[in-house]
Amino acid sequence: MSKNKVFVGAVPVGGGAPVSIQSMTNTDTRDWRATVDQILQLEEAGCEIIRSTVFDNRCLEALPEIIKRIHIPLVADIHFDHRLALGAIKAGVAKVRINPGNIGSEAGIRELAECAKANGIPIRIGVNGGSLEKDLLEKYGVCAEAMVESGIRHAEMLEKYGFCDIVLSLKSSDPKTTVEAYRMAAEKLPYPLHLGVTEAGAGEMALLRSAIGIGSLLMDGIGDTVRVSMTGGVIQEVEAAKKILAAAGVRQDDVRIVSCPTCGRTRVDLASIVARVEGELMNKGAKPIRVAVMGCAVNGPGEAKEADIGIAFGTVNAAVFGRGEILYTDKLPGVIDRFIADCKKLCFD
Repeated sequence: MSKNKVFVGAVPVGGGAPVSIQSMTNTDTRDWRATVDQILQLEEAGCEIIRSTVFDNRCLEALPEIIKRIHIPLVADIHFDHRLALGAIKAGVAKVRINPGNIGSEAGIRELAECAKANGIPIRIGVNGGSLEKDLLEKYGVCAEAMVESGIRHAEMLEKYGFCDIVLSLKSSDPKTTVEAYRMAAEKLPYPLHLGVTEAGAGEMALLRSAIGIGSLLMDGIGDTVRVSMTGGVIQEVEAAKKILAAAGVRQDDVRIVSCPTCGRTRVDLASIVARVEGELMNKGAKPIRVAVMGCAVNGPGEAKEADIGIAFGTVNAAVFGRGEILYTDKLPGVIDRFIADCKKLCFD
């Protein structure tokens, strides 16, 4: 994780703070009611920082109405016109994101740096492989080196004017390029890193690309805040981010269910049992415990003993374990209901 720490509203980013979850609204920001409704849904799903596009003066007018009705920090996403960033800061946003490929002249960057510093607002330099500066494209083409040089160039420009509360992102639609760019940046720079694979697509493929890119970096200890980009509903972005963070061992906000892939030794319909357990425990405010649901006696008892609570199935019986100790054995199918009831007690009591 990065050395530097900034605060996005009350949320710390970098410097050893927990990795935070972000998303971005897909409503028309000018419609503050629709935007607020979506942000409140995202809050409920677990989003901790939210970004909205600010593309004209009507968006600026909507920002105060949005900010006073939500409970997480709002980031203004700015392209092409630094004056919109100035207006967003004055409207009360918690952070500004700029794209160095299209934000404009150094004079505008200076004005933004001075305004952000005066108001205690961090700036994210959002480098995107699809909108790099022309000179870098001519020098490198689209690659990790070009993205990192773009980020360094604009960070140095902000620092030149006394501004250091910088967050950096280096997103490509290609997970490999994304990972290479962030690894280079982590070696060279102290700034908090916002992770993401941009334009990852929709559905399962978007989740896989994001898991490969974001997950690889998290496993390296790189990254301070994440946004999973998925075409479609924004709630699924937050749910996917939570899953990636849990799978990488970075956070465990929900129940973690460990289950085997089954083999010829399995004598129960394990898939349906796991589905029942998930349905009773997942995304319902349960304590973040580990639950093992194993199909036979080969790896089952060992995994079950490692879990807070676990079950290993035999042919007619199953053994239930809790924190390394066998709790009981019981016959099928009644043992399944008994096990689920015990899981619920452990999760919710």
